[in-house]
Amino acid sequence: MRNADLTSKQLNEEARAMMRLHPPLDPDFVPAEMWIRAYERRLAEIGGGREVAVALEREGGARDVFRRRFLPAHSEFAEVNRRYFERLIKFLLWQCGGTRVFVAGAPELVAETAHAYAPDGARSFDYDVFSNRVYREPLNFVAVPPEEIPEPRESGRPLGRHLDGCRIGFDLGGSDRKSAAVVDGKVIFSEEVVWNPYFEKDPEYHRAGVHDSIARAAAHLPRVDAIGGSAAGVYVNNEVRAGSLYRGVSPADFERSIRRLFIEERRRWNNVPLVVINDGEVAALAGSMALNVSPVLGFSLGTSTAAGYVTAAGALTTRLNELAFVPVDFRADAPADEWSGDLGCGVQYFSQQAVARLLAPAGIELPSQMPPAEKLAETQRFLSAGDPRARRIFETIGVYLGYTMAWFARFYDLSHILLLGRVTSGDGGALILDNARAVLRAEFPEQAECWALHVPNEQLKRHGQAIAAASLPEIPKT
Repeated sequence: MRNADLTSKQLNEEARAMMRLHPPLDPDFVPAEMWIRAYERRLAEIGGGREVAVALEREGGARDVFRRRFLPAHSEFAEVNRRYFERLIKFLLWQCGGTRVFVAGAPELVAETAHAYAPDGARSFDYDVFSNRVYREPLNFVAVPPEEIPEPRESGRPLGRHLDGCRIGFDLGGSDRKSAAVVDGKVIFSEEVVWNPYFEKDPEYHRAGVHDSIARAAAHLPRVDAIGGSAAGVYVNNEVRAGSLYRGVSPADFERSIRRLFIEERRRWNNVPLVVINDGEVAALAGSMALNVSPVLGFSLGTSTAAGYVTAAGALTTRLNELAFVPVDFRADAPADEWSGDLGCGVQYFSQQAVARLLAPAGIELPSQMPPAEKLAETQRFLSAGDPRARRIFETIGVYLGYTMAWFARFYDLSHILLLGRVTSGDGGALILDNARAVLRAEFPEQAECWALHVPNEQLKRHGQAIAAASLPEIPKT
């Protein structure tokens, strides 16, 4: 007699039943980690299943290889295998990046996944970002026998930790842009300017804003020896490849005026060394430099969700670490990302957008046209006044965080986690930390003993990222 089909809905229910703590305002949340543990229970019941290997190869020949156990390729497991595989591929693409994905051990899953990650597929947004913006070659999925899975290969980037000379550091965020003048590692000037790049159609707005921030810092230096910057998005050799900051710019204007923005800016400053990379990477580097520890996952809850990773050797890598787009909630009706359209991705759980989404369940009414940054500020004011409704919002985000860190631990060494961003400011940040730690103690006590969650001190908040950004370029010795 044929066994009944195992469904994702069943695993959703099992995952929720396993949870010891639930988000106060989101009881239907299905943490990716708990869904995988429910899946792994079924693996144990049948004796371990099969190994599936995934290798992602990206520009420059760097490769990452991951091996996971899957249920057999039987019809009763087909739906949950598809669900797990697609969510795994989604995570790996946005964590590592890649143009070619080699898969061994699951040939029945490759064609369907390739169809989803295609110009007209369910993941057409992801296909467009990887194929047309970041790497500029088609994203391909290839089924191979196990012996043909390539070996991993990574080269850390020797960026940062250079503090000599007169330097400028800048950071471009979704609601403000910061710049600082740094002389031999000491910040002598810093400034924050409000701007609103999201949905700005005129590329000159971005170009003028970048130049203005650099010029403001340069006015306080006797000379400019080097310029380093951080910005939301993907940057390769100082080229802008993709980023939420530029989502309002048309493809034609992006290609004409944004892609080489920083290369042209360097020319305006006499071709001094200039390096710009993702803001999450700089945040992680800033934490590693300030705390004198490695490895570090920098995780920023701001306008969006930014992340970066410094390896145990103290190096950055060529991985993307764009955790705004990775799946963290496996339920079928999870909140949708407004940009990619996908469900259950990090940005809806760890950003100003998460706070705005939780206002209605908390019973707080704010004008719908109010920007997310203002909604966050208003919620933080409610919290400071002792409003229990606001308190539940930050408690909910903390529970999200605790479960999600266990999921991230399947892909990162999480010895040190640095939490940043405006959502973590003040009393709300303390509630997020307390609830995340409560989840770790209750569900993952072994990890709780090994992981150190850090929040930046005032010095790191004020100047850490500026110093780290300014330290990116190496000044050639003459």
